Amino acid sequence: FPIDITFKSTNPFGWPQIVLSVYGPDFFGHDVVRGYGAVHVPFTPGRHRRTIAMFVPESSSRLQQFTSWLTGRRPEFTDPKVVAQGEGREVTRVRSQGFVTISFNVM
Repeated sequence: FPIDITFKSTNPFGWPQIVLSVYGPDFFGHDVVRGYGAVHVPFTPGRHRRTIAMFVPESSSRLQQFTSWLTGRRPEFTDPKVVAQGEGREVTRVRSQGFVTISFNVM
C-alpha cells in the first residue's frame, strides 16, 4: 500500500520503524494474528527493498495452546511497541512465520 510520510530530525537515533501486524482467518473463521515484524525506514534517497522476518507469539503450555485453539483466542501483543523494541522480547516465546518483502522509495 502506498504511504506518503515526511519526517524531519537532527539525528537518526530512534529513526522511525514500520511495524507490521498481519491478520487472517483460521479454520473456524476467527480473525487471528498471522505474524508480526518491524523494519527501520531507510533515510538515504533511492529505492530500498527490505525483507522482514515475521513471527507469532506462542502459548507457554500445552493446556494454553489447546484452550486458545478451542476458543479461537490466540496469543497476541496488545502494544505494537513490543514488536519495535528489543527490550523484554527475550522472555517471549515466538515461532517464525515467514517473510514479508517491502519496498521503499525515499526522496
